[in-house]
Amino acid sequence: MKIAVLADIHGNLPALEAVIADMARESPDMVVNLGDCVSGPLWPDETGHLLIDKAWITVRGNHDRIAVGPPVQPDNKTDHFTQTALSSTVIDWLAALPFSCHLDQGVSIFHATPHEDDLYLTETVTGENALLFSAAEILGRLGDGATSALFLCGHTHIPRLITLPTGQTIFNPGSVGCPAYCDETPNHHVMEAGSPHARYGLLEKTGQLWTYRHKAIDYDCAAASKQARHNGREGWAHALSTGFYPR
Repeated sequence: MKIAVLADIHGNLPALEAVIADMARESPDMVVNLGDCVSGPLWPDETGHLLIDKAWITVRGNHDRIAVGPPVQPDNKTDHFTQTALSSTVIDWLAALPFSCHLDQGVSIFHATPHEDDLYLTETVTGENALLFSAAEILGRLGDGATSALFLCGHTHIPRLITLPTGQTIFNPGSVGCPAYCDETPNHHVMEAGSPHARYGLLEKTGQLWTYRHKAIDYDCAAASKQARHNGREGWAHALSTGFYPR
């Protein structure tokens, strides 16, 4: 069993296409998408239509929820742009996505945590930076009902592989389409992968053993950066071309 794991595409169509091309060489048995599919000043509707065509197992991210929710104000530039760009076909698809999903082999998938779609599972924000939680704090965020052997999550955009004292594993593939960003919740901070690559993960089970791979794929990040700049988002443009958020 080989599973390809994608997360946080954020409307970056050329990054997604590069990942799809790489997956064709890897030939996974299953592809799962951990949400935040289209939100960004790039190609939200085009990305949504491609994902609909692929029909992968997909769960809802916080920005997917916002995209189909009440209209956001223009000062929320990313989600406002996304809402105004989406067709009814993509809106309906996003609205139907489940919050979480349980696969065979003892695998649970969700966007952020098993209970919330906008809370970091494995990081705590300290000043402008996010640091790795302790194992006890991560277990607290998983909650008592989280009994799966393997959890697949995104949201932070940072690749992670974590083994907990319980023997449970958390795997975050990183972000397909948004290598760095800033957020104001719970306070102003940045998350940075440090390079502009499109990222995804591969999990392979042989007998009772899993192997894990994080993949970083080169793609035409200059085209994505140009698109963000065309849509008035210089911060996104810098992040897409460098993997760092401007400070």
